[in-house]
Amino acid sequence: MTATRPHPPRPRVTWWDAAVLGVSGLLAVLLLAQTSSAPRIALGLTGLGLLVATWLVLGRRGPASPTAPVFVVVAAIAAGVAVAGYPTLAIVQVVVYPIAWVYAANLRRAVAFNVVVATSVAVGFLISLGTGPGALAQTGLSTALSLGFSLAMGLWITRTTELGERNGALLAELQGAQQQIAALHREAGAAAERERLARELHDTIAQDLTGLVMLAQRARRSGGDPDVLALIEDVARETLGETRALVAAGTAVAGATAAESPAEAAERLDLDGALDRLAARFERETGVIVAIARPEPGEATGPGLPRDVEVVVLRCAQEALANARKHARASRIEIAVGRTPDAVTLRVADDGVGFDPATARDGFGLAGMRDRLALVDGSLRVDSAPGRGTVLGVRVPVAGVAA
Repeated sequence: MTATRPHPPRPRVTWWDAAVLGVSGLLAVLLLAQTSSAPRIALGLTGLGLLVATWLVLGRRGPASPTAPVFVVVAAIAAGVAVAGYPTLAIVQVVVYPIAWVYAANLRRAVAFNVVVATSVAVGFLISLGTGPGALAQTGLSTALSLGFSLAMGLWITRTTELGERNGALLAELQGAQQQIAALHREAGAAAERERLARELHDTIAQDLTGLVMLAQRARRSGGDPDVLALIEDVARETLGETRALVAAGTAVAGATAAESPAEAAERLDLDGALDRLAARFERETGVIVAIARPEPGEATGPGLPRDVEVVVLRCAQEALANARKHARASRIEIAVGRTPDAVTLRVADDGVGFDPATARDGFGLAGMRDRLALVDGSLRVDSAPGRGTVLGVRVPVAGVAA
């Protein structure tokens, strides 16, 4: 079988085809209708035919073609020839001037092409009208008006196009900047979520696991004391509840058990109850007495507080007890929660060995407390000295957390 070559695609008919061919056809009819002079008809049709031919051969290649300047010059000459045949054919400028603008590579060349068209048409006027005073005046006025209008419209359209392109570039830059900002927000959100999970893990599961390790050491030293083993089981169950609540809701409250769902635990627990369970468990694990100072009547802190405030205060209390377990060697710890019209306060004091806050290494515990409090515009105060215990003061503004 012989392979057949595909036919080249036919050029698509455009508005330029309709403009050039349509205007040329209408002017040809107008020429035949208005004059019977054979020389004028021949010269006018020659100019129109040259315009159509050069459009079909060169113009349809587009403004990017290397022959675009040749096409514009030939089109200008064709317009001059047509006008030389009959002055009314100067209407052909409505097509030739736009061609001079569209097929120019830059503004300077477009202005030059406009001058070429105007010169060619002016010569055509002088040939068809003569060089008398009246003819010269008509030629000058017509040429000046046509050239001036073309330059004004062309410059205005060019300026508008440049502004549009500039605005488009600015819009693209803005969209790119918005995408970058969105990416940064996503990264910041992911980093914030990682920090939040780190704080939650440190304040809940890590502390519970530390307690399990210490209880396991006690059990080993005591030879498997049933009470210690039971305490290990209870702590393990609570740690399991903490883990489930943290995974399910991200805001676990101490005291949930494995038998409860996170939703049930969140409904059942409040700050007062959570502090009671926290203190009781700490006493069982360490033997250190933990006393909780109750608020005065009418200053109840639990039900009336936003959930976020309860969680922040509870986490700070947990961290304070964890620090006391690790470093204080205390025999008694006091926890006091107070309420003012615009804030909740927490005070945790121990009678341990104390330390110098100015020289002590600030580990993850105090740093984590400060980070958590900074998220809610809260503050942390550490008052301690070697040999006289430690007092941690926490203040959480209720309005700031609610907002």
